[in-house]
Amino acid sequence: MKTKRIYKIDGMHCSSCAMLIEGELEDRGISGRCSYAKQTVEVESDDTEKTDTAVKQAVEAAGYRLGTA
Repeated sequence: MKTKRIYKIDGMHCSSCAMLIEGELEDRGISGRCSYAKQTVEVESDDTEKTDTAVKQAVEAAGYRLGTA
């Protein structure tokens, strides 16, 4: 069963930032929708613990950080 998770992102300045994060997620095999306006990224996965780690790595690789909800 897929679980939807929404992560807060700190440091985005424009919609290109959101596209960069989506690209990093895609490189890791994760489908996500990043919203600059909401400063969030939304992903669905079967293994939330594994996904949490992968999302954190992708966000940091893009130059941003996970925020607190």
